[in-house]
Amino acid sequence: MKLYRGLVGGTVEALQHIFVRNRQADRVVEQILKSNKKWGARDRAFIAENTYEMVRWWRLVKYAADMPKASDAQDFWHLIGVWQLIKPLHLSTEPVELLPEWPEFSAIDPIRVKERYVEGLQTRKVAQSVPDWIDEIGEKELGEKWGPELVALNKTAPLTLRVNTLKTDIAAVREILGSENTEMVSGVPEAITLKKRQNVGSNEAFKNGLFEVQDAGSQLIAPFLDIRPGMSVIDACAGAGGKSLHISALLQNTGSVLAMDIEDHKLTELVKRAHRNGVTNLQTMLIDSEDSIKSLSETADRVLLDVPCSGLGVLRRNPDSKWKLKPEFLNSIRNVQGQILSTYCRMVKKGGKLVYATCSILPSESEDQVQLFLKENVKKWKLVSEHRTSVAHDGFDGFYMALLERKR
Repeated sequence: MKLYRGLVGGTVEALQHIFVRNRQADRVVEQILKSNKKWGARDRAFIAENTYEMVRWWRLVKYAADMPKASDAQDFWHLIGVWQLIKPLHLSTEPVELLPEWPEFSAIDPIRVKERYVEGLQTRKVAQSVPDWIDEIGEKELGEKWGPELVALNKTAPLTLRVNTLKTDIAAVREILGSENTEMVSGVPEAITLKKRQNVGSNEAFKNGLFEVQDAGSQLIAPFLDIRPGMSVIDACAGAGGKSLHISALLQNTGSVLAMDIEDHKLTELVKRAHRNGVTNLQTMLIDSEDSIKSLSETADRVLLDVPCSGLGVLRRNPDSKWKLKPEFLNSIRNVQGQILSTYCRMVKKGGKLVYATCSILPSESEDQVQLFLKENVKKWKLVSEHRTSVAHDGFDGFYMALLERKR
């Protein structure tokens, strides 16, 4: 494989935005790829792949480079050169030709780099490229399960779609995308995984609302609500609204779906997505105070609380978040989770049900929160069932979901 200066420069720029300016990787990559119209598909693939690979393996790359911190452009050029040397060893990819004799690579010693790389593999937090505190809390909460989960979280996530049953069925979408390029997901009836990645956003079937991009684990949450047509359902932490749209489809456009969130721009985008999906039973509401919740007391047959969390179950998709996440955030978000569960549960009718969900692999954000809530509300609520997906064993993102029933 030959390196081209302009493409390496684009990767340098992307990494600086992510690690120096603290911007989100997906938005950075999207912006960089749009910045040069002369780049072809292979050029864009080089920048995107190398950026995400280096973000994923950032600690290991820095260790191999013997560079504790990167700040200026020269540091990032150096690190990209180091990554090109260890990438074939680490990912079993095509080896790079000799590094170009560019000034930015002049200080790289290939022999020393490979020695450091082998040395780094002896320590899990370096080899699997996570901060010390995440490795420590993962081991503390998951024990022997942490190692396999961590390895799985460093693999590239599959591209999984949810077929929109309001407009089509799984057979029709597979025919459109090519049955040879798609496969169904066992236990997730509306899920299709693409064998070869592609930009589905430009696909006419996507533009016409025949499918949405949604991980298979995420697709298990809406059905966990035990929904029947005609019900009133509130998605109280709707965010981008993927699960709201799924709920509408499960209701077959009957009953009502109220999607709520504290960020108005997300709800605005959800309205556009709902229109594209042919959803007619969905409304949105901005949460601007606790009065929003009180006004809906005992009005819903079902409530979904996909609460804010650390996101440690979706690191495959957001590898940069492990470098941005801080221990103090985890402590504060646990308090938020408990507050949301104890407050928002009031919207459920007596005899109704609620699902508490997280995209975290940590019990302290998931099972422990539910058990604490049940202990404090033993006379009012009971646990019906709970389920957890494992990145290592299921191949899905790491989700937790608990179905709770409000006693009559």
